[in-house]
Amino acid sequence: MKKSTLLLALFLFFSNLILAQEIRVYKEPKFGFDWSQPSVYPDRIVISFGEDPSQEIRINWRTNTEITEAYAELALATAAPKFWRNATTQKAETEILDSRNVAQAETVAHYHQASFSGLEPNTVYAYRVGDGERWSEWFQFKTASANPADRFSFLYVGDAQNYVLELWSRLIREGFKKAPEAEFIIHAGDLINYAHREQEWHEWFTAGGFIHSMLPTMAVPGNHEYNYLNQADREKRQRSLSVQWRPQFNLPLNGLKGLEETVYYMDYPNAKFIFLDSNRDQEIQAQWLEEVLEKNTKKWVIVTYHHPLFSASAGRDNEALRKLWKPIFDKYQVDLALQGHDHSYGRGRVAPGENIMDGLNMQDATGTVYVVSVSGGKMYNIKPDGWDEWGAVRDRAAENTQLFQVVSIEDNKLEFESYTAIGELYDKFDLVKNEDGINQFIEYKQNLDPEFRFDNTIPYVDQLPGLMEENLLKKYPGYSVEQVRFYEEEGNPRIRVTLKSSDQVKNLILDQEGRVISED
Repeated sequence: MKKSTLLLALFLFFSNLILAQEIRVYKEPKFGFDWSQPSVYPDRIVISFGEDPSQEIRINWRTNTEITEAYAELALATAAPKFWRNATTQKAETEILDSRNVAQAETVAHYHQASFSGLEPNTVYAYRVGDGERWSEWFQFKTASANPADRFSFLYVGDAQNYVLELWSRLIREGFKKAPEAEFIIHAGDLINYAHREQEWHEWFTAGGFIHSMLPTMAVPGNHEYNYLNQADREKRQRSLSVQWRPQFNLPLNGLKGLEETVYYMDYPNAKFIFLDSNRDQEIQAQWLEEVLEKNTKKWVIVTYHHPLFSASAGRDNEALRKLWKPIFDKYQVDLALQGHDHSYGRGRVAPGENIMDGLNMQDATGTVYVVSVSGGKMYNIKPDGWDEWGAVRDRAAENTQLFQVVSIEDNKLEFESYTAIGELYDKFDLVKNEDGINQFIEYKQNLDPEFRFDNTIPYVDQLPGLMEENLLKKYPGYSVEQVRFYEEEGNPRIRVTLKSSDQVKNLILDQEGRVISED
């Protein structure tokens, strides 16, 4: 770990030397309208578990409207290549999504779904989808074990949201590589930025590629999965769930009426996973959550939703949600809360005990462990004073860092690991469940690198290179640099700079040498 820190410091030093001499303008990829349009060939193939992941799989895919009948074939996977001789064929349910009048969707497509139940636990299956002539490749997945003592792992990611194909792709692929035995992936909302935008959903599916087709997706919507359908909705400030959400996903239907496939649960033999929609109907969900937890017989309880009860980023606080849901978490001893929204990393607890001096910094914690994480390329500042004002302890944090998490459960032990996009361990803790149901918390952060911050990582925002800022402020005394943005104009690098004084704002355009071209 220490070696990687030294290498990072050297890299940043030489990177800053380069930046002092060069204006680097980032060139965003451009996508034509046709790029995200459906065809006769199946695309956006994604699988999800049902309520019982040991015996049910759900498959969704998309085509254009020329394909009116579609099928899924499922077979027990074997080492022999002709495993398909034992395949079962199921006709899919097909629905049309006509979003031509929906802002930023503007597409007509057929979405197909098939569900297979009565599968064997802990078994590898292969499947493909198509219309009888145009088929996808064969994909494999594995059902969950039915044995409560068996170990299992899953991935958890926060907001992908921005730069999805550009930057989230490397993160999700590294996660798949790091945890090849993971049985599913939890998405804590904000999978994309604009709820109905067809291009962004296509980026999400392209970035994940075959991972979406092999690793079951269990997702909740974030605030960016809700947006206006049209101008009339905008005027009424009425946001709707992404028009693509329910057609393209096939999540359990055991939740609340009216919140289908956004509020639901999934049962592993010794763990209950509960998925909530923190965007709406929070009181109704609180009642439903209590009913579900009251009947729970599973050893571990993990809850996923988008808006954090304890915010990681500065200037954010979901107080009403915390007051509503946290008492239920406490009452039923929820073990782990997986959250998103804040575009930074924070992990902590509410009721830490005293340290035990055995080198591992073990602590008793009767409360839920809360985690906020981000997997995409959009970053915010962390809350500078931690979670002190809420009577909680933030044990580990990060800024300007893409992360994925691997969670493993085996009998009485839960292991949590957070990794960077280049596969380096960033955070780690264990929970050990005692006979009385109270968890023992084992902390490993003292063995890890120092926390990442904006000031010890590659700059997130554009900065004036070298002495350019100093020379500029000499010309404009009493001002400070508020914002910098690099761009190109007819092939020439330009710098847009906003200066601010106590009572004035100036907007400047500079050339790459720092000379002022225009001022307003």
